[in-house]
Amino acid sequence: MKIGLTFFPTVGPAEKPAPEYYDECLSLAELADELGYHHVKTVEHYFFTYGGYSPDPVTFLAAVAARTTRIRVGTSAVIPAFTHPVKLAGKLAMLDNLSHGRLDVAFGRAFLPDEFEAFGVPLDESRERFDEGVAACKLLWTEENVRWRGRFHAFGPVTLLPRPFQRPHPPVYVTSARSLESCAAAGRAGHRLQLVPGILTVEQMQESLRVYRQAWSAAGHDPAGAGVHLGYPCYVAEEAEEAYRIGRHDDACNGRAIGAAVRSWGRVSSAAYPNYEKLADATQRAGFDQKLAENKILAGTPDDVVKQLVTVAEWFGDDVVISLNIHSGHLAKEAAARTLRLVAEHVTPSLPGA
Repeated sequence: MKIGLTFFPTVGPAEKPAPEYYDECLSLAELADELGYHHVKTVEHYFFTYGGYSPDPVTFLAAVAARTTRIRVGTSAVIPAFTHPVKLAGKLAMLDNLSHGRLDVAFGRAFLPDEFEAFGVPLDESRERFDEGVAACKLLWTEENVRWRGRFHAFGPVTLLPRPFQRPHPPVYVTSARSLESCAAAGRAGHRLQLVPGILTVEQMQESLRVYRQAWSAAGHDPAGAGVHLGYPCYVAEEAEEAYRIGRHDDACNGRAIGAAVRSWGRVSSAAYPNYEKLADATQRAGFDQKLAENKILAGTPDDVVKQLVTVAEWFGDDVVISLNIHSGHLAKEAAARTLRLVAEHVTPSLPGA
């Protein structure tokens, strides 16, 4: 079981200035590199304290790549619906070269109505724009004199520069929220998969993984190439009550941020997002203690977190890669650094497959 980290800011200027948050995250990324973590990722969001300090993952990850030597850098995720594929493919290929082949690319559909409205993109087109954007980027990375005639974009012949450092292209991940068909499509296409345990039951997660792995195998892909990333908030301290104290505070702040971001689903509906109008209510249902009991948050002493991750491996397989969300911006950087050190020194060595 490999462990990395994800930066998902839920702060704005009222809580922490942007330069301060970026400096803290870059310092933590350097520490993670020194401690032997697998990856560092960040998201793409706009406007809200829910992710709004990360409108361009490539910019942040380029800074990470310049300060590190081993750790992989990953998008979690970039949104094809909001960027022309020639620009998106070029930015990512440049980052792959700057990092000397340490890039993992995750693509996402996005789900916040206000973001789609700002870009002038209909929600109902999100699936088709996602599929077209991913396909166009992969073609630009792998072929020359590319001609593209899609529903939303037409270009060519063009040959992308720079060519990706990794051949034929960086590993591609897709994020699935609840759709089993998305999991099956990822497996058939040979893409890796990102799931969000916080919004799914254990049984739903297991079914998603079963569908993905079965589709991967049926398509004849190399079994060693399949990969699944699972993201968890994580708070570790020498005393469990200290970890729970900071975890409760951070979880409450994160809940308020997502609640504000999804509020527009109360006035919007889309066939491409069934039942998302209930999302605002769903974000308020489970508190920290319930999430901890259900292993949707990792928190406590190192021994506590080892037990949680052993259970995660029993549920989902010890080949899954875990992404820890340790610094949304509400806690002191020192608390996140403590989590990083304790996980690296006392948790990772005790995990399945370590």
